Amino acid sequence: MEVLNMILLLFIIACALAVAATKNLLSAVIIFMAQGLVVSIVWILLRSPDLAITEAAVGAGVSSILMFAALKKIRAIDGEEEKRDDGKKKA
Repeated sequence: MEVLNMILLLFIIACALAVAATKNLLSAVIIFMAQGLVVSIVWILLRSPDLAITEAAVGAGVSSILMFAALKKIRAIDGEEEKRDDGKKKA
């Protein structure tokens, strides 16, 4: 069980570093969502199911949906379409 705890802890730290290092905002949101799910697993291992459910719902669920909506609003998700236009505005 101690090995599993160490693996989960290293995964959480790796996710935090990856979010800080990545330049792609969509990838950062997905990594953040994975980190939230692993933290909810840690809460289950600590025998706190109420916090695990809250972390899964808020940390990985609602926060990620809000971040996806923000990326859509600032048009960061539609980056491929803008790259094809070479910076030209649509007619």
